[in-house]
Amino acid sequence: MSPPVNLARAARPHARYRKGVGIMLVNARGLVFVGRRNDMADCHWQMPQGGVEPGERPRHAARRELREETGTDKVALIAAARGWLAYDFPSELAGTAWGGRFKGQTQKWFAYRFTGTDGDIDIATAHPEFEAWRWVEPRRLPRLAVAFKRALYEAVIEEFSGALGA
Repeated sequence: MSPPVNLARAARPHARYRKGVGIMLVNARGLVFVGRRNDMADCHWQMPQGGVEPGERPRHAARRELREETGTDKVALIAAARGWLAYDFPSELAGTAWGGRFKGQTQKWFAYRFTGTDGDIDIATAHPEFEAWRWVEPRRLPRLAVAFKRALYEAVIEEFSGALGA
């Protein structure tokens, strides 16, 4: 069983958590981009996310990660999360993910409106993370995600529900 998800908001990321960003990319129909990871045997889907490099601002990291994972930056900022959201790795990953240096991740989330067309998305990037992608209704996100990220996705949906008109 996975450990409980820590969704506490903090002014600064905790040192034992890897600092990252997450991106909720929303199209004109109100659907959210998800990619099926290419490195997990059980084929879970997730929104784009990634680490914040030393000295990098979270908003810049979000745009960089979005380009790296989807091949596009045709977006307009809708909203930024008020704080950081964190989750703990399950015990089977805690000792191996990133060399066991972190107990989980703390992420600053951003919602972006996709301003391009589906043809602008290209997941065959220099270092592909996804083997497939699609648009889904926001309420479906938690069921598509790996179990230890489901509560985080529910918190992200709640965080952006007002900005998305949900």
